[in-house]
Amino acid sequence: MADKKLIEDILVLLSERCRFNSLSLSIELSIDHQKIVGAIKSLQSLGDIIKSEQNETKRLDLTREGQQMVEKGSHEAVVWKLIGEEGMDQSKLMKEFGDPSAAKVGFSKAMSQKWIEIDKTSKVVKRKVEAIEDEVQLLLHRISRMDLNEVNEQQKQELKKRKLIQEVIVKSYDIEKGVNFTLNVEKQETDITGEMIAKGSWKEKQFKDYNFDAMGIPPERGHLHPLLKVREQFRQIFLEMGFTEMPTNRFIESSFWNFDALFVPQKHPARDLQDTFYLSDPQTCNDVPVDYMERVKAVHSTGDFGSQGYQYDWKIEETKKNVLRTHTTAVSARMLYQLAQQCKGQAFKPAKLFSIDRVFRNETLDATHLAEFHQIEGVVADVGLTLGDLMGLIKEFFLKVGVKRLRFKPTYNPYTEPSMEVYSYHESLKKWVEIGNSGVFRPEMLLPMGLPPNVNALGFGLGLERPTMIKYGIDNIRDLCGHKIDLQMVYENPVCILENH
Repeated sequence: MADKKLIEDILVLLSERCRFNSLSLSIELSIDHQKIVGAIKSLQSLGDIIKSEQNETKRLDLTREGQQMVEKGSHEAVVWKLIGEEGMDQSKLMKEFGDPSAAKVGFSKAMSQKWIEIDKTSKVVKRKVEAIEDEVQLLLHRISRMDLNEVNEQQKQELKKRKLIQEVIVKSYDIEKGVNFTLNVEKQETDITGEMIAKGSWKEKQFKDYNFDAMGIPPERGHLHPLLKVREQFRQIFLEMGFTEMPTNRFIESSFWNFDALFVPQKHPARDLQDTFYLSDPQTCNDVPVDYMERVKAVHSTGDFGSQGYQYDWKIEETKKNVLRTHTTAVSARMLYQLAQQCKGQAFKPAKLFSIDRVFRNETLDATHLAEFHQIEGVVADVGLTLGDLMGLIKEFFLKVGVKRLRFKPTYNPYTEPSMEVYSYHESLKKWVEIGNSGVFRPEMLLPMGLPPNVNALGFGLGLERPTMIKYGIDNIRDLCGHKIDLQMVYENPVCILENH
């Protein structure tokens, strides 16, 4: 509530005069108008003690430059005073004035009013009159005191032109007594307390009216993590390109689907304990298709389908070990195997599949590595697909993401041949950085599944964390995931929109 004494003074004045204007009262009492308005609004909140009507009026106010002239004089008067009786070199005069632009205006105005003159040879400026009357300062004084009757329209226009005064709209209130006018104002209560009920004092209290249409405090609610926001953007891009989402609800996979079906040899470094999480309970699985497993065994150990294989002793005990999946390509292997079973005895139906989900690696945690992260994967299977189709697919995908500058570099993957790393030029780092991996799935992987020999499968993948960190300006992955994450960052960041650069 506004100052209690000011409220009481307003009520006393209103009882004597019946009506007044807030702006006039502000001038009369030499009190800031906003304080008067605050007191009026406090009275309005107490019911029908007063009646008020808002008015809008225009008035002239001094600008900051005009206020300085009221205190120090106009620029031309300051120039005349600086010159003194002996005169002053023009360059020194400008320097003494301080403000170059104001000095030029003051010099020009003083010359036009013939207060000063300059010796063109010596460049010395001298007074031309012994005394001056600073009319500009006088007019500004009158305007500041609201003595507008002593300032004519031409003078106002000249002052506006010099940007010494400005026209402002002032909102004021006409106040008169309300139906419940009283000099004794008691603060209205907002809540009824247990003490009021116990003592019965609530009967004598005045309570504020409740606004049942007012919005309540927004309830606390869940917020989407930045990873989920970026994930949804990638998901929409895949759907726009005609892909179907693969089921990725198997965090636990057998080594068969995670490695062997992908033509990864059983002695590959990726299968070491240092890189992969193996389960102790249940340690093995028993749901591997037997006939398919035998074909995979053959292509690994002795070679088949035109390949010499790896020529090693393939062990069933190794393929049945359960692991936390190290990549979502294990899901792609299952889906391609299902496609092969569906096309037996009938024409092959092309497929475009994608997945975005968590994978697990036995990594040492640091600023760029976690033991649990996300992988984005796309797979296309059709008759006669080539490496050119893969490059075009990747370019189209990243174009929708907003990445236009791409390069491809040959690389090695156990289950794709040829294989390519995908690089993009990073404008901030001023260098090319790897953003994905890709390749054409090997015949050693596809043919044992039962897919027709003329069917090829293209695959590409990238991480979810890196583009999210770039999007949100995060340089440490542990600030994005895990127990150290700043929840305020989750609350405040808007929905992610991948921009086309």
